[in-house]
Amino acid sequence: MRASEPLEPPNNRRQRVQSAEIGMVILKALATLGGSASLTSIAAAVSESTAKVHRYLSSLAQEGLIAQNPSTQHYYLSTESIRIGLAALRQCDPVRMGELALVRLRESLQLTCFIAVTGNMGPTVLRIEEPSLPVTVNIRAGSVLPFLWSATGQAFLAFSDDSEMRTKAEEEYQSGSAEQRAILATPDGISQLCAQVREQGCAIVNDTLLRGISAVAAPIFDVRGHVSAVLTALGSTNGVDVRRDGPVCQDVVREASEISAAMGFLKA
Repeated sequence: MRASEPLEPPNNRRQRVQSAEIGMVILKALATLGGSASLTSIAAAVSESTAKVHRYLSSLAQEGLIAQNPSTQHYYLSTESIRIGLAALRQCDPVRMGELALVRLRESLQLTCFIAVTGNMGPTVLRIEEPSLPVTVNIRAGSVLPFLWSATGQAFLAFSDDSEMRTKAEEEYQSGSAEQRAILATPDGISQLCAQVREQGCAIVNDTLLRGISAVAAPIFDVRGHVSAVLTALGSTNGVDVRRDGPVCQDVVREASEISAAMGFLKA
């Protein structure tokens, strides 16, 4: 600003900020309403008069953020909003967005924590954080885990609708040890296991994959509601409480839910 130019009055600045805030509230309401809604519905959603909301919608339309369907008169998110959304989606990497969650879990729980995604061979560890005195486990970045015998794999299997995962899980069952197969007590044990994991909201294993190691894993969902990754914490069976209402399960589920929210997932 040049020295000769007058400063903008504080009241004007506040009004401009308030106007921007109201505009953003209206855009978010339109998104919550499914991306298309009537003026009346939008006004009700933001608890403002239709006349006031109409003024803001007109301004948003001038910027290309919304448009109006001439047939229904409904307003909908338009070109510029789509561009903003696509730019945000390109940044939705669950591993990158989960980095801070891994550090928080490692520090608060003093457990080995990692994020895995599904690869050609199965659930694959991409990012891992270990406490200062880690339990010695043969899991590193790049490690591939089974679907049935790891908490990570069970979380993918239970919360995904993927026939290939189910086929691989059935193959793992056939090649599993007698001790492992005994965990699935009935012929339909895989389905029952998946139902239990979904009910719990997370997968819990004790000594199933590695002797003396217990783990908790929770799914990370993308904006479409698909499992994009799984967050896991593991430690010595003798030193970690993996009860469903215990701190490990609660913290892992909460952190996974927060990453999912950051990815754009809206829980029904």
